[in-house]
Amino acid sequence: MSLTELTAEEVAAIESNSMWPRFLIGPVGLAAQAALAFYWPSGDVGWQVLWTALTAYIFFCWTSCFHEASHQTICGSRRVSIVIGRAIGSMIFVPYSIYRESHIRHHAYLNKPTDWELWPYSDPKTSLWFRRMFCWLEFPLGVFTTPFAYGRLYFHRDSPLSDPQLRRQIGWEYVAMFTTWVVILTTVALTGSWALFLRAWVIPHWIAGVFQVFRKFTEHLGMKSYDPLLGTRTVIGQKWLTKVACYFNFDIFMHGPHHRHPRASTNQLRDKMTDYQSGNPEITYPVFPTYRAAILDMLPAIWKPGVGMNAGAPPPVPEKVQVENFMVDVTRDVLADSENETVTIS
Repeated sequence: MSLTELTAEEVAAIESNSMWPRFLIGPVGLAAQAALAFYWPSGDVGWQVLWTALTAYIFFCWTSCFHEASHQTICGSRRVSIVIGRAIGSMIFVPYSIYRESHIRHHAYLNKPTDWELWPYSDPKTSLWFRRMFCWLEFPLGVFTTPFAYGRLYFHRDSPLSDPQLRRQIGWEYVAMFTTWVVILTTVALTGSWALFLRAWVIPHWIAGVFQVFRKFTEHLGMKSYDPLLGTRTVIGQKWLTKVACYFNFDIFMHGPHHRHPRASTNQLRDKMTDYQSGNPEITYPVFPTYRAAILDMLPAIWKPGVGMNAGAPPPVPEKVQVENFMVDVTRDVLADSENETVTIS
């Protein structure tokens, strides 16, 4: 597994941005699950709907934590990110290392055919009808389609993962994930706890998968540019609800600047986007004040789902370098000069 080689300045920025208040979702989520499991304060439908929605949302927040762990920027210690990432990955059926390797390429080759994370929408070899059907299946079945899409990077015959040591590591993570779930399901079966398991895990996990698909589509579907700031939708909330939701989702909604600067601390992203907007007043960036506005902008793309070439972009040109890790500035360090659509702000 590659390690994110952070500079001393990057580590200092990460350590000054305390992530730990965001982990309040942990005890709150456990309390909501317990309330679901044991019908607290009663088994009335209203209470069950409330606890299910809260648990599902917190599961969704954990997927954003998983994303942050893949960058190894949760704190100054990469080990903490790896441990958290492997724990979450085992529970959501996506091994940490395969997610990280896919995500590295997602940042470097955004919306291009080599963006494995956005398959099939980034693949010009896929038909419109296939992409359309896969898109529509993702909404109700994201808990299955997401592990499948990431697994392609490991199992596909054209996988760029050729390092034997890395492939062994991913293989062992699949074994650990499988073993974890054998233990969980055996325990549920032996204790006859299927109804409890359905209430407190299966249903919230399924709903969280729907949330996650909406997030992925809202940030990417229909975007054709290879430039990180123009090829993703960014939400910078002005109202308290959007700000709180963004905070507990590890600021993943500020997607454009995050895509351009994948090693930047989350508390730097808003300022970076402001700098790009003020430095390029002639460019209209896809920045939205609410997540609802971003979703409405995305919805037409559901009928013709695609990114990059499948959204009308010309074929990409070769990058400056072939990427094996997260870069400081994707636009500056990876994209060919002809694909740099925004001015570099130092």
